[in-house]
Amino acid sequence: MPGALENKFHLAMLSLYHAAVELGYRPTYFLRMVNELGGVGAAKRLLSTDDLQAGLTRLWELGRLDLSVENHVLQEPWKDLFSNDERQEARERLRAYGYYPPVIGPND
Repeated sequence: MPGALENKFHLAMLSLYHAAVELGYRPTYFLRMVNELGGVGAAKRLLSTDDLQAGLTRLWELGRLDLSVENHVLQEPWKDLFSNDERQEARERLRAYGYYPPVIGPND
């Protein structure tokens, strides 16, 4: 059973979807994953694949990588839901697009 933080992250992932829709981008595959796996499960699945993330590219094109799953897993209070390897993967993907999220702490 998910805890309070996991539930809040799930709601944050749904908010990312709605923010993207407001920009004219409708990431239906992402929404389906969030609904099926939960927000944390969807984020972990996305971070575990080597496949090119079309959604990340689309957010880059829109100049809104701040709305990416990768950015969110690096932020407080969510970062503790993810392993060091998952956070590193998120960081590397964002850097590949020239996006440098703020430094979170000594382990990040």
